[in-house]
Amino acid sequence: MRLALFQPAIPQNVGACIRLSACFGVELHVIEPTGFRLDDRAMKRAALDYGPLGHMVRHADWDAFQRDRGAGRLVLFTTKGAEPLTDFRFQPDDTLLFGSEPSGAPDQVHAAADARVLIPLKPGARSLNLAVSAGIACWEWTRQVG
Repeated sequence: MRLALFQPAIPQNVGACIRLSACFGVELHVIEPTGFRLDDRAMKRAALDYGPLGHMVRHADWDAFQRDRGAGRLVLFTTKGAEPLTDFRFQPDDTLLFGSEPSGAPDQVHAAADARVLIPLKPGARSLNLAVSAGIACWEWTRQVG
């Protein structure tokens, strides 16, 4: 499993996802451009004591990510998802993709996804924080796949 963030805009979410990927032992892919400066010093600070950032891969843009991401399904988590997380079955080589915080994922990303998944919320709730959603997805993948 891989965790991927499409053009994240909030550095604290990337920091939380760095820790999440370190704790779950999965690669984190950051698809640029980001809404903040993404340099080694900032990322080392965000990673706190979680060690080297060898588990983080940066991609210059969507095309570079698509070219380099490797085998497996692209599973997009979205508020416009077609399948609830409670019904979705993960596979070992899935890439779990999350859209940008303010705008989600554009049409081209939706079109490229092999699956679109929705985390069910109570009626009237708009969405969860990006890092919270990623944590839920990583945990559920781990529960199902191991």
